[in-house]
Amino acid sequence: MVAAVCATLGVPHEILRVTVDPGNVQSNARAARYSALADWCQRRDLAALATAHHADDQAETLLMRLGRGSGVSGLAGVRELGRVPDGNLPLLRPLLDWRRPELAALVAEAGLDPANDPSNADPRFDRVRMRKALASVDWIDIPAVAQSAGHLADADAALGWAAAREWQECVSKVPMGLSYRPQAPRAIALKVIARIVTELDGEAPRGSAVARVFDALLLGQPASIGELVARSGQGGWSFTKAPARRSG
Repeated sequence: MVAAVCATLGVPHEILRVTVDPGNVQSNARAARYSALADWCQRRDLAALATAHHADDQAETLLMRLGRGSGVSGLAGVRELGRVPDGNLPLLRPLLDWRRPELAALVAEAGLDPANDPSNADPRFDRVRMRKALASVDWIDIPAVAQSAGHLADADAALGWAAAREWQECVSKVPMGLSYRPQAPRAIALKVIARIVTELDGEAPRGSAVARVFDALLLGQPASIGELVARSGQGGWSFTKAPARRSG
């Protein structure tokens, strides 16, 4: 379909084929798409990548994550200017103030048929179920919900700024790991712990796992996360690699 439209308009295009890892299909497919597009932009020395995220996307994401008990970072909406995941390429989202029906009408006015991805009607996916639920009610203001997602993104950025200061002032190196003397409120401390785990373990932890570690340390109890062991002591909270298990 895209090839036919581009041929009509005289616009050059390229089809990028990707391999999607097993597991969470939509999440892994999203990561594969971004990776392929970022490589494509880099090969052509392009300055940025633009996507068509809109207000309905923002609202659906916020409401789905509310249902999962996500924290501020999970609830934060995307911004007009961001970065491609796992890279530094600028990511532009110029359509965040538009609704899905408005964009479909604009495409139709241009004499084009809006794309209809079959997965958008597959009830196995959370987003599809949320989209159908929102379509059945008239008391939820989608632009207002999307705006709230933007406010939460601002709040998350502020927490990130505070967490960077907390890291600078309260985190230090110790033999085999890092030590943290928490001074900030819980929301900031969780970000610091997540960064500690990422730095030492090489992978970003799940928010629920970070919260579990924080609660245990607050009670003076040891906890494990990834390949790390966290302990509470007089000098603060220590995070070190777990000792290797002996085989045999």
